[in-house]
Amino acid sequence: MEQTVLPAEILVADDGSGESTAKIVEKYQKISPVPLLHIWHEDNGFELAKIRNKAIAKASGAYIIQIDGDLILHPYFIKDHIDFAKENSFVRASRIYIDEKLSAEKLKNLDISVNPFSRGIANFFSSFRIPFLWKKFESNYKISGDERWEIHGCNMAYWRSDAIEVNGYNEDFKGWGPEDKEFVARLLNAGKEKRFLKLGGLVFHIFHPVNAKENLKKNEEIFALAKENGVKYCENGVSQYL
Repeated sequence: MEQTVLPAEILVADDGSGESTAKIVEKYQKISPVPLLHIWHEDNGFELAKIRNKAIAKASGAYIIQIDGDLILHPYFIKDHIDFAKENSFVRASRIYIDEKLSAEKLKNLDISVNPFSRGIANFFSSFRIPFLWKKFESNYKISGDERWEIHGCNMAYWRSDAIEVNGYNEDFKGWGPEDKEFVARLLNAGKEKRFLKLGGLVFHIFHPVNAKENLKKNEEIFALAKENGVKYCENGVSQYL
């Protein structure tokens, strides 16, 4: 709601949160200047791929800007992504880390302002918004070798039609794992261009403990198969909700 340009709608993809989260969403549904949808399913473990697919299916817009719930957005975040959008491509953008002490202060004070010069801000040189440099990084930054598959699922954007073309996120992923990278691998295999929005579309990551990774080996095997076999489409994806 503090964005200089608002999205057409906000979709909260909720992987089994409780009543307190529902009440917060209901509060903001009443005051949000744009439609705010709450897509929820029961808690059955870490099912990020499934709840993202359900949100993609419900989205009415052509372009999806995807974030996580542990972020503070730069005021120009939405505008930057809209301005940077280009057909037949998807976008990776930067995540700047806030350390534990500063994160605690911001949560306590409900403070969403971020000063890059504050003590507790990492990635200092990535934390500035400099639009005239976007073209310099767009197609030649972190696109070779293993970095070709790298993405920040907490700060990415893609066309809904492209996501549906590759059948969205692969719900064979169980627990924490590189479901976002596997999604990117299929987009790349389908001929979509990866572009990097550097020094724009900024998000600041609030500190929290790292998720457990019990099923990581199996998840990484699914990702490896998508890369090695040029997989473009997953069977267990968004189509079941369309």
